[in-house]
Amino acid sequence: MGSRRIFTRDFKRKIVDELGFRPVEEICREYEVHKQLVHRWKREFEVNPKEAFSGNGKIWKEESIVAKYERKIGQQAMEIDLLKKNIERLSRLKEEEMRKRRFTE
Repeated sequence: MGSRRIFTRDFKRKIVDELGFRPVEEICREYEVHKQLVHRWKREFEVNPKEAFSGNGKIWKEESIVAKYERKIGQQAMEIDLLKKNIERLSRLKEEEMRKRRFTE
């Protein structure tokens, strides 16, 4: 069982453009693409030419953007925790220093 081939948006657009000048069977033989696939590409292009062939790439882009922001939020949460710990540590050091001053005076 072979792996699925991935066709670029430009390739799909080229095939759909050639449908106006050549028979589907000829195009399918030349590019080794199934006839039903070519018809699906044609329908998708006819429905919405500007958004045709966006496929899963758009979803991946959206997911990667979400993942990017989730990483950023995680990083900021770690930085906030670190800063809180440093503030607590500095407060304790300041208190100890104040106590030492009281005893020495």
